[in-house]
Amino acid sequence: MELAYIPSPSRGVWNLGPIPLRAYAFCIIIGVFVAVWLGNRRWIARGGRAGTVADIAVWAVPFGLVGGRLYHVITDYELYFSAGRDWVDAFKVWEGGLGIWGAIALGAVGAWIGCRRRGIPLPAYADAIAPGIALAQAIGRWGNWFNQELYGRETHVPWALHITSSEGGRVPGYYHPTFLYESLWCIGVALLVIWADRRFQLGHGRAFALYVAAYCVGRGWIEYMRVDDAHHILGLRLNDWTAMIVFLLAVTYIVVSAKKRPGREAVVEPGASDGPAEDASGAEADSAEADGAEADAKADTEVGDKAEDKAEDKAEPDAVEAKEEPESAKKS
Repeated sequence: MELAYIPSPSRGVWNLGPIPLRAYAFCIIIGVFVAVWLGNRRWIARGGRAGTVADIAVWAVPFGLVGGRLYHVITDYELYFSAGRDWVDAFKVWEGGLGIWGAIALGAVGAWIGCRRRGIPLPAYADAIAPGIALAQAIGRWGNWFNQELYGRETHVPWALHITSSEGGRVPGYYHPTFLYESLWCIGVALLVIWADRRFQLGHGRAFALYVAAYCVGRGWIEYMRVDDAHHILGLRLNDWTAMIVFLLAVTYIVVSAKKRPGREAVVEPGASDGPAEDASGAEADSAEADGAEADAKADTEVGDKAEDKAEDKAEPDAVEAKEEPESAKKS
């Protein structure tokens, strides 16, 4: 018996009457909210409007879920379409099984549709949302912990994961918590992208490409540790090959993009600055009008003072004359 280990949850589903509440689904939902929240802050900082990230996410998230499930079903088709299997299980997303490669690929298609509808360049949107996606992955991986799945080889390290379930061919024991390794790695990727974006002013999709490249590096060695069933090519798991290919594509994009389009986009959302500019011009007009009114009032005051002075000057000789007339009448 291990003296120190990470326990597995005793359950991953709670029933609220007839409604099942699944921890796996909650982890995904929380991850999406965090990604949209952080993406919105970064989008505003780049000159975009508040709410634009969420509006485009309405397209990207459903596409991403479908893409993630498709990748999993296609690469592990024997789990659903081999003898003795029920193909209907391919639609049971809540039981786990989302491939990040398919989620990003088809999610990008959804994001492209949303960006096109608003006249926004997809690379700029991808740069803003990239760290948030990494954090969403970090949170989503804890859904695997609740499902007691996607763990690594047996180990006796103090942070070993204790698997207690024997369902689905699992063998109870102590294994590398690859879900935790990937979660921590994704947090590191998010911090790396945020730092590099501030330091080098990444633009035109390069921040997103950095996220992809950095994630692939971690996914490569973590995937190598996993013991769940997978297709192998030349001794390597399919996802290892996918990680290597995608890594090379991401690095190539960074290099080529930096040469063709250095710097960052000057405008990420057309018309995003119209509101503040109109407010500023309106304020200036109001200020000018107030200054004009104040000048008119001052001029009226000065005219009034001059008229009063003239009246006083005219009144003084009249008073003197009036005083002299009685005196002359007295002498006569």
